[in-house]
Amino acid sequence: MIAPIQLSAKGDTVRITITGGDLTARIEITDPAVASRFEIWSGPGTSSNEAQGLNVDWSQGVVERPKGLQIYQVSFITKRRDSGTYVVRYAIDASTNRGYVYLPGKADAGYQDNVWLIYRGVEGNWFRAWSEWEKLAHPLIAKARNAH
Repeated sequence: MIAPIQLSAKGDTVRITITGGDLTARIEITDPAVASRFEIWSGPGTSSNEAQGLNVDWSQGVVERPKGLQIYQVSFITKRRDSGTYVVRYAIDASTNRGYVYLPGKADAGYQDNVWLIYRGVEGNWFRAWSEWEKLAHPLIAKARNAH
């Protein structure tokens, strides 16, 4: 008897890294229980189309590009063996403590790998960050900034 092999297009987020901006060292979120809360396969372009997912509050829609802020690169590393990393840009407005997420567009680094994993149809835009992401990321970024 031959059993069919189940293939999954998805893979859980197992690690998240934050680099760039004014950070002196890479931030690594390695606890799988924490990392898995920020699922790549959520929001636009998915069958469930959640209002909040990845690190974005999709319900807020597209927002204007934030001006004059430090931009960080956030990489969501999955269990996938082939092109298993999804990359976004992240900025924090210190005056409001609000976070903003940019999904790379066609001319940006990371676009090809991202859309290989999932095409959302909203690439190349800024969005408000999900409050759960802000609660996790903001203290980590603040601590890494002050670790000079």
